[in-house]
Amino acid sequence: MQTTVDRYSRQIVLPAIGKRGQEMLGQSHVVVIGCGALGTVLATQLVRAGVGRVRIVDRDFIEYHNLQRQILFDEDDVREQIPKAKAAERRLRKVNSAVEVEGIVEDVNFTNVQRLVDGADLIVDGLDNLDTRYLLNDAALKTGIPWIYGAAVATQGMTMTVIPGKTPCLRCAFPVLPEAGSTLTCDTAGVVSSAPMIVAALQFVEAVKLLTGNTDDLSLGLAVMDVWDGTNYRFQPERSGDCPACNGVYEFLEARSGVKTTSLCGQNSVQVLNTAPGKLSFEELARRLEPLGSVSYSGFMLRFEANGHEMVVFPDGRAIIKGTTDEKLAKGLYAQYVGA
Repeated sequence: MQTTVDRYSRQIVLPAIGKRGQEMLGQSHVVVIGCGALGTVLATQLVRAGVGRVRIVDRDFIEYHNLQRQILFDEDDVREQIPKAKAAERRLRKVNSAVEVEGIVEDVNFTNVQRLVDGADLIVDGLDNLDTRYLLNDAALKTGIPWIYGAAVATQGMTMTVIPGKTPCLRCAFPVLPEAGSTLTCDTAGVVSSAPMIVAALQFVEAVKLLTGNTDDLSLGLAVMDVWDGTNYRFQPERSGDCPACNGVYEFLEARSGVKTTSLCGQNSVQVLNTAPGKLSFEELARRLEPLGSVSYSGFMLRFEANGHEMVVFPDGRAIIKGTTDEKLAKGLYAQYVGA
């Protein structure tokens, strides 16, 4: 019969972890926000390392272009149209049945982020947009949960560990959210797969340090690297006395409700988020849409095609409008076919 020592022997032999550290990992609860290139590597390493509970939150489903860098998925997942969080859950439960793996198909926004991270010992960032990272920063500081920022695009990547009340936060390092169109994205710059993999590997090491109590060994500051030219450096931001989040003003958590749009990285698609409470009935929506175009649905999503546009709608009212980056058009199509 397999024992903990058998499975994790190569970790336990490390003096910094040992048996006690492995026990601490087994008692830990980590939330992975985003299950793309970063998140799939992070979730894989956490589950294989024996972290007791791993929650994976992602809003999206799997497409062929994801397979270039998102290591948990395969072509069957694309054909079956499995949401990323559920495909990751299914795969990782087979990797380590002793770990409680939970895949949640939700968009992380100001209405649900605190619920999604509740009870976690650590939050790790597998996101693809800055807006949600600022929101995650607010939630972490408000709840006192450490989080590890990570980002990768083109050949570059960066990561930073944030311990509320002790280290600089994301807004200390980047006080102002960049204007739309001013930063690189997967659409405009592409991404080489090794960039997110290296960033996620560094995030994982910092996670293990935190979870096993090796906080004196943390590599604090903002680590920046370029996998193409081999350069890397570490920037040491200071805690800012003017930082709203560090001073308890959570501007991103306090956003007002409404219909919001986000252009999705690398997908020529726009997400429309309706933050009004409630849950859609796919059966009722399909009945309304059938006279207008092709409709199919499962327990996870509804697909609708009409007038040259494809729309994927989720139970929480969120939708992804494919084939456009025009957020006004996407919002109009949502209002036309789904409603306010």
